[in-house]
Amino acid sequence: MAEIARSPRAGRAAQAARNDRLILESARAVFLADPGAPITAVAERAGVGISALYSRYGSKEELLRQLSRGGLETFLKEIEVALNDDRDPWTVFADFMRRLVDADIAALTLALAGKFTPTEEMFALAAHTDAELSKLVSRVKGVLRPGFEVGDVSLVLEITGTIKVRDRARTEGLRRRYLAMILDGIRADRTEPLPGPPPSRQEINERWEARS
Repeated sequence: MAEIARSPRAGRAAQAARNDRLILESARAVFLADPGAPITAVAERAGVGISALYSRYGSKEELLRQLSRGGLETFLKEIEVALNDDRDPWTVFADFMRRLVDADIAALTLALAGKFTPTEEMFALAAHTDAELSKLVSRVKGVLRPGFEVGDVSLVLEITGTIKVRDRARTEGLRRRYLAMILDGIRADRTEPLPGPPPSRQEINERWEARS
């Protein structure tokens, strides 16, 4: 009887979880295509009422924050996977970069940067992610071109993230193609000095300042 009594509540919780997943998936697709799209476009794509969306996210800015936080969490997860990978360092690093390109995190960064005000919690998560990335880059330093630093990882991912054609599968193929070219350029056997310093953490973060 207790299980029967809990069933309606469990059903509502499952429906709420499905709605949340649909909203986030739809928001990602909508705002990647047009960061200026109204929040109603997300509800329409998700097939949920606008009230259901607002019950979970009180504003478009809150929804954008959640998308960005999700991207950071994915980035951190991939760093942890790489740190626990005991294969040879070059394979670990190259596969790490390929997974991030396939996850399309950089395209989300390019679309959302400056469109909302990050919270202190988000900056703390970004700082933790950066610290873990520093561990990974230090671990594989011997297979990387001299001068390649932590900040370069973000911009390499963003370079590939700008590649976009109408066909999704073709976009993914082109991104992998050009990532392969870039990876070849940052192998340790390329010893000529890189022009200029890598981006600083301040330069990476300043793009997240909300634009008027």
